[in-house]
Amino acid sequence: MSSVGLLYVGAVLFINGLMLIGVVPGKSAAILNFFVGTMQVVFPTIILIQANNDLPTIFGAAGLYLFGFTYLYVGILQVTGVSGEGLGWFSLFVAACALVIGALQFTLVGDPVFGAIWLTWAVLWFLFFLLLGLGRDSLTYATGWFTIFVAHITGTIPAFFLLVGRYETNTGLALLVTVAAVAALAAGLFLGRKGIPHGKRSEEGAAVSPA
Repeated sequence: MSSVGLLYVGAVLFINGLMLIGVVPGKSAAILNFFVGTMQVVFPTIILIQANNDLPTIFGAAGLYLFGFTYLYVGILQVTGVSGEGLGWFSLFVAACALVIGALQFTLVGDPVFGAIWLTWAVLWFLFFLLLGLGRDSLTYATGWFTIFVAHITGTIPAFFLLVGRYETNTGLALLVTVAAVAALAAGLFLGRKGIPHGKRSEEGAAVSPA
């Protein structure tokens, strides 16, 4: 995941989380999903064309497609009003892939921080499977708040460390990311039970958006 791409992962997750809790209308959120989704489909395609069968490069590009297709799917749903079951089941597939990529980050790549980040994304995508694929509407607010927190834990913050050349990876930092992610999930579930003070979420925001 490039530092610039990761920064925009944080941006779109933040907007999608706000959409889920009813702060940002769905059609408004769709615009950024189209921008970032297109970027994360076009760029990895260019990378693959130039990869010359280099497996580490291909491996990195494959992960970007998971994000790109998710965001494009979200944008299309918000604009068309099509139901989200397909996105929900796609999210289950992506969650499984994220688990594998996370494990490989720990073992093959030797980057435990991104291992923890990918496992956090796996949890996020699984929540979208529950919400959209299985129709667990009671998880809408909780998923929205978790998405907002995860946007910065897994996107914005590590992206800036990468951009300024200060990124480090070790077991201690991976544990810190894991603790932050668990705290974010607990906070999301708590806030999800309380609802939000602004009142009802918008119907447009109900359609959804993952990682």
